[in-house]
Amino acid sequence: MEIEQITSMMLSVTSRKYWQASPCVGRSNLGPPRPSPPVGLNHDDASATTTVSTKSTKTIAQHRMAKRNEADAANPVAVPPMPWFGMDIGGTLTKLVYFEPTDVSSQDDTKTYEEASLLANIKHYLIKNKAYGQSGHRDSHLEMRDVLIDGRTGVLHFIRFPTAQMDSFVELAKGKGMANLASTVCATGGGAYKFEDLVEKEVGMKLHKFDELDSLMRGVEYMEHFNASELFYYENPQEEENYQKAVYQAGAIYPFILVNIGSGVSILSVKSPDEYRRVCGTSLGGGTFLGLCSLLTNCKDFEEALALAAKGDNKNVDRLVRDIYGGDYAKFGLQGDLVASSFGHMNDSVRRANARPEDLAKATLTTITNNIGSLVKLCAQAESLERVIFVGNFLRINSISMKMLASAMDFWSQGSTKALFCEHEGYYGAVGCLLELMKTP
Repeated sequence: MEIEQITSMMLSVTSRKYWQASPCVGRSNLGPPRPSPPVGLNHDDASATTTVSTKSTKTIAQHRMAKRNEADAANPVAVPPMPWFGMDIGGTLTKLVYFEPTDVSSQDDTKTYEEASLLANIKHYLIKNKAYGQSGHRDSHLEMRDVLIDGRTGVLHFIRFPTAQMDSFVELAKGKGMANLASTVCATGGGAYKFEDLVEKEVGMKLHKFDELDSLMRGVEYMEHFNASELFYYENPQEEENYQKAVYQAGAIYPFILVNIGSGVSILSVKSPDEYRRVCGTSLGGGTFLGLCSLLTNCKDFEEALALAAKGDNKNVDRLVRDIYGGDYAKFGLQGDLVASSFGHMNDSVRRANARPEDLAKATLTTITNNIGSLVKLCAQAESLERVIFVGNFLRINSISMKMLASAMDFWSQGSTKALFCEHEGYYGAVGCLLELMKTP
């Protein structure tokens, strides 16, 4: 079964009826503040199954659930029917966040036998598999337990598949007769606009679109509150042998610069959860990295491109400061091993002939990362902000770029600007979309 079948199954239940706006809006849906001690996140083995627990918030959660149950009794159609999920259709990846309730609600009794059976099938399939066909993947190590969403307690599951598979999803949905249902798909990201006409024309479904940056900000706010280990940074980022990953526990994060690195890059100046603006961006992002690597190395996907880069040496491709000055450029504090010209050695036929695919991949990754770091540094300086939070799927399994960005922020700011990274870096838009679902009329 492919990832598109998951979405079709979800839609066939979610679209059975419309719902009213939830009375719980704003920060009341976010749950309790972020607890001070880190909980249950194992960073030592990325392949291990890791869960995030928020049991320290259970007393508050139970109180809020009781209040929510009172609201349910007075207004039993206050929330959308299960299953709850958010979709972020990016230029390269589509991300799904699925909420699996683990508590009991009076609304569960209102489902028909057909709905209950289909929901059980969806739950079983999603949580029993980590791969869906050849293109879909569930990031089980990111799973979050005991989360609170609109009065319900449950588990968040995180799923991704290439946006290139969207046409197959549309064909499948059409073949399933989705046009005969009053269907609405809740989505954010550029693809929510790009595929809107296609989905409506071919399938008869409406895409209920949420603003991408609003969804991103809501996702950041929610995840930072619910997961004490969500944000991390690198201690001693300029020391190759002594750097260390550490959980960020300094409390309040506002104000900050938010850098969303997907296919392209958007840079936001964030003053508060409701006050933010886009200040800059660049077309040179994760899509550029993958596109250039595909041209230069014939790699098949993002994972292969990063694996090549991890084995490469960009110094065989890039021209460094020492290649020009014979050493450091001391007058301006430029160390000899800094890149002076990306791909600068490739105008030499001998060096070009000797350049390995691994070296080309590493140089491409270095070029894209350095460009982003330079822009972000200038934006942080212009906005007089000392914290920078990096998000987006470009950083998924990409420790090379994270370390480079941390080192660059530390070096150019002389230690005054801290680079922060996130455990669920690419899923914030989908999480925000899921939360906005609670307010959909």
